[in-house]
Amino acid sequence: MSEMSVDLVAVERRLWAGQATFVSAQTTEGQIGIMPGHEPLLGQLVEGGTVAIVSTEGERIVAAVHGGFFSVTAGTVRILAESAEFADEVDVEAARRVLADSAASEEDQLAAQAQVRAAEQAANA
Repeated sequence: MSEMSVDLVAVERRLWAGQATFVSAQTTEGQIGIMPGHEPLLGQLVEGGTVAIVSTEGERIVAAVHGGFFSVTAGTVRILAESAEFADEVDVEAARRVLADSAASEEDQLAAQAQVRAAEQAANA
């Protein structure tokens, strides 16, 4: 089985590192899926997006990310987010309250959208 080394890092902490068979991310150019041996590239993550990683053990790791970049080589994927949290760390009810609050900032709204999407993706896995 082909695999690649993946790191998911946010400014405040390293969320995940390990071997994976697939990574998907929302970029400013659209959704991208990356498998081992992918052509090298550098991409910009969207504000309020999600990243999903499938480990070599078959575990699906989903995170809400807010901005940042990722780099891909034939054997590595490095995801460097401004902020990120695992889907299972998301307080979905709090995120939905932010989405319902018309006074919430655009940045808070985007982060809440990403949190809800990540939680939904993880639940549907």
